[in-house]
Amino acid sequence: MNIVKETNFSPVYTIGIASNLTETSVHALRMYEKRGIILPHITETNRRLFSKSDIERIKCIRKHLDEDGLNIAGIKALLATIPCWLIKPCSKNSQKTCDAFTNTLLPCWEAEYKAPECAGVDCRECNVYRIGNICGDVKSLTRKFYTQ
Repeated sequence: MNIVKETNFSPVYTIGIASNLTETSVHALRMYEKRGIILPHITETNRRLFSKSDIERIKCIRKHLDEDGLNIAGIKALLATIPCWLIKPCSKNSQKTCDAFTNTLLPCWEAEYKAPECAGVDCRECNVYRIGNICGDVKSLTRKFYTQ
């Protein structure tokens, strides 16, 4: 018998179930993916699967949209302020060539050129991406990284 251990990051929910759990339309979920604020797992047959962590992230996105008055671009800009180089340290040489360090308009998981420390890494598994699941004041959280 082959038993697979499920975690909060295991992709188990289809896009329809994720839509129901988050009270978000399938169209909106696809738009969030297209705009780069969620990274669902994509199967070999192009099905989107979401984890419990993804569900929490989508709920946070909804909170920012509905309660905080942000739009998608505002949420993306907020996520772009997360200093990945402080959370997942990289060398000064790596920072010079990494779009995540030099371009503050995009979250690090959307960087075209990544530092060697991040190249080939699944961004869904990175603590930098997972910080976006914290549904509090991301600005205050980001400030903590700069003041440490």
